[in-house]
This record gives sequence, C-alpha cells and structure tokens, in this order.
Amino acid sequence: MDCTRNKINDLKKQIIDFFVSLGIDVHTSTKALGHQGFFRVNRIDISRDISENRIIPTLLHEFSHFITFKLKAKCTDFIPIFKCNDNYIYDELIKITNFVDENSTLEKLYIQKDNIKNTIKYHEKIIKTKYPEFKRNEKFKPFLKHTKNSNAKYLLKHDAIKVLHWFTYKTYSIINIENEFPDMPEEFISYLKLKSCQRKQSSISRKINKLNKYYNTPTELFARFIEGLYLDKEKVMAIAPRTYTLFKGLYESGYYKHLNKLFEIVNINI
Repeated sequence: MDCTRNKINDLKKQIIDFFVSLGIDVHTSTKALGHQGFFRVNRIDISRDISENRIIPTLLHEFSHFITFKLKAKCTDFIPIFKCNDNYIYDELIKITNFVDENSTLEKLYIQKDNIKNTIKYHEKIIKTKYPEFKRNEKFKPFLKHTKNSNAKYLLKHDAIKVLHWFTYKTYSIINIENEFPDMPEEFISYLKLKSCQRKQSSISRKINKLNKYYNTPTELFARFIEGLYLDKEKVMAIAPRTYTLFKGLYESGYYKHLNKLFEIVNINI
C-alpha cells in the first residue's frame, strides 16, 4: 500500500513539475470549486479531498483542457480537437465517458425520475376516484375552495413553509401534512403531494439537462478520452476504434503540443 502511495506521489510530483515548466499555475490544496479538478486559463486546481486513485487521471483530465484551450476549442464541435466533426466521434466518446465515469450515465437520476412519475400517477388515481375530471396542469377548483381560509394553500408551491401566527411561527410541510391538517380529505392531500412531486420532477429534469450538457461537450468528452487512455488503453481502442485511430495520427504528428511529453511521464504508449 505504501509502495503504491509513494509511486503515485512521485508520479504526481513529476506531472506537476512538468505543468509548472509550461507556465501552468498548479494548486492542490483547494476544493477545486467543488469538483475533483478544475482548469481555468493557465491554472489547474486539484481538490485536496480527491481520492488517491483519482489523482493521476484528474491531472490528465485537467491538462487535456489546457490542450483544448490552446487549440481554441469550443463546446460546440470537434473540429479544433480532431480536425473532423463526424458523428462517430461523439458516439464513441460517449461510450468512453460512460466507461471512465459511471456517474455520467445519470442512472440514479433517471430511476428517481421514473419513481416520481409513478408516484404522480398514484396520487392522480386517488384524486380521480372522486374528481374524475381532474387534470394535473389545470387549477383544481375544489381544492382551492376547500383551502381558501387554510394555511394548506401555501403548500401548493412549497414543500415546507413558516406562517406567522400571532407572535410566533408555525411550520407546515408536505411530509407531515396528514398530522397538520387531519380534517383534509384524502384526495386533497394527494393533490398537494402530487404538486410536490411535480416540483421534484422538474428539478431532476433540470439537473439531468445540465449534467448532459456538461458531459456531452467536446472538450469534456476529449478530457475523459485522455483519462481512458491512462486507465485502460486497450479498452479505449476497443470501444472507440475510429476515434483512437484519428487521435493517434494527430498525436504522432505533434498536433497536441506537450501531450506527448505527458504521456511519456505516465507511460502511455500510443
């Protein structure tokens, strides 16, 4: 274990010394803006909280952003990176990203979204037993009439609220709604829970869209491709054969300045 740790620390030092020789400002004692690593212009931050097995891949990942920065690559196409923008590059690099970072599949978020979708249907069914004309995205007039003078109406837009009552605040929440409004009919309780689920569903959808946008940008796809070459070059060649061949030709021509030296340090043979 100590031997492995010493090897990683030695390799880490060699890589950082190389980065510094290129004029890159390297920081290893920050939170890296909440990420494992972060690149901005000529600065690379590696999180102080990063796990040992992620140190070298993250250094390579962030250096790839330095490479694409020098190539003036944007987040819209692969031309500056591969001198080509064929669809197969995107398709293959998505597979590499899923191999390198299992979180990139967003599987947990999609499962949460499906569970919430089923919960919404469950509450809708309860509501429709008494109000068959009910529609999710239209005002539910019976509920509005019932809660006209009730603090329950505030839970239509919030999962938890504080309401001033005389000289103190009283808290109401979706979680404790049955206890806080014991006289409320079941279908109205289900309506509030349905609205809460819809808010959660929208929040998860926004998160999925944001993460997909992040993972699918050419610069991020290239960064994980570089990580993959370090983690398992043979697997990368099997998953992305055409992209690897394209990359190999450009790499051997010296197109990715300084990457050759970095690969030499970490012992990646292209």
